[in-house]
Amino acid sequence: MITRRTISLLLFVGTLPMSAAIADDWPQWLGPKRDGVWRETGIAARFPAEGPKIRWRAKISEGYSGPAVAQGKVIVTDRVLRAGARNPKNAFSRSRVAGKERVLCLDESSGKALWVHEYDCPYEVSYAAGPRTTPVIAGDRVYTLGTMGDLLCLNLADGKVVWSKNFVRDYDAPVPLWGFAAHPLLDGDRLVCLVGAKGGLAMAFDKISGKELWKALDSEEPGYAPPMLFTAGGQRQLLIWHPESVNSLEPETGKVNWTFPFTGRNNRKLKAGLSIPTPRLDGGRLFLTAFYDGSLLLKLNGIEKPEQVWRSKGRSEQPDGTDALHSIMSTPYIKDGHIYGVCSYGELRCLDEAAGKRLWSSHQATGGKSLRWANAFLVPQGERCFLFNELGDLIIARLSPKGYEEISRANILTPTNTMAPPAGRRVIWSHPAFANRCCYARNDEEIVCVDLAERK
Repeated sequence: MITRRTISLLLFVGTLPMSAAIADDWPQWLGPKRDGVWRETGIAARFPAEGPKIRWRAKISEGYSGPAVAQGKVIVTDRVLRAGARNPKNAFSRSRVAGKERVLCLDESSGKALWVHEYDCPYEVSYAAGPRTTPVIAGDRVYTLGTMGDLLCLNLADGKVVWSKNFVRDYDAPVPLWGFAAHPLLDGDRLVCLVGAKGGLAMAFDKISGKELWKALDSEEPGYAPPMLFTAGGQRQLLIWHPESVNSLEPETGKVNWTFPFTGRNNRKLKAGLSIPTPRLDGGRLFLTAFYDGSLLLKLNGIEKPEQVWRSKGRSEQPDGTDALHSIMSTPYIKDGHIYGVCSYGELRCLDEAAGKRLWSSHQATGGKSLRWANAFLVPQGERCFLFNELGDLIIARLSPKGYEEISRANILTPTNTMAPPAGRRVIWSHPAFANRCCYARNDEEIVCVDLAERK
């Protein structure tokens, strides 16, 4: 029944600015649809001369994990070293370092701390500068995964633990070289994680109770690429890419539909498992990119085994030995038959999707010169793209088959992480969140909320 109160409410909503009606959250890795696209409108065309307005800053500690933003809250994880403890000077060292991991909940409008949950967590991983994965906010719960395999389900309201798992203790899973870094995926009542247990490289847990629902796949290591849900040929598929192969699973049961080998030439030698960048789907084509082995494009055939369209033939990850795209961490995106992504030494590249041919390459977005693992995260918004590079620069640019066209740039954070080569180089390797017409980005000292709303 439509009451006078309902009509009044509808009339009130109708008087709100359009920007208030379509504000969006960023509740997980790569946003609401887990595809890295920022769909809000009313965003500034360019930055003012003095740079975009900083709505607030909040102190945090070290971490690679990006924030999640939903329901008026910002959830971010970090790590605090024990008094007197120091991270190794050699980033590849796996020496034991004492400290605590934390889950912090901040007020979205002010940055004020609402609650903090912390737990003891000594590290024994390479690049030991904090947690890696983006939290998942859903309903009245938040889910986090720490570097040493601590999976937590917390009350969003107060941070109290609902249930928890530890992959090492509970499933005898070895800690990967760079820690557990595959962002958890929530699918209905199932929370899917890369655990790395024997016979359970991938596992699904009941989101309410934490009960194990299914486990699938076996491999020497899980790698770092997040599980992804795609629909191809009318079939919902759970995609798991680990260092030996890309796999399609039935989301409800974990049953394996197909497996396609994509084995790293150097993975076994280094024991590094460099399956990292998020797989991307374009229609019925699946694109993957790896640091040493370059790119692979598959044509999906529902739940039948896919066909290879093309694969990189590059000699190495060195710039003069690559041929398509050799990404280390940045998620590429695909638009109008073209692939955009950051290659092994910081080259922002455009590929022709049909054949993998490189159309252009530029270092302008990542620092202006060739550097191993130089990085920028790409987030398309309308007809342009927001890029956040490792120097703390937020960039608005147009990417097209014709080239890179920079519109505006502002430095919003100071790079603080010192573990990237060469010695002395400082970087930010944390993916920002885009929500409420703002960018939320962090380094190892603070998280900032940057106002990007259009000014009229």
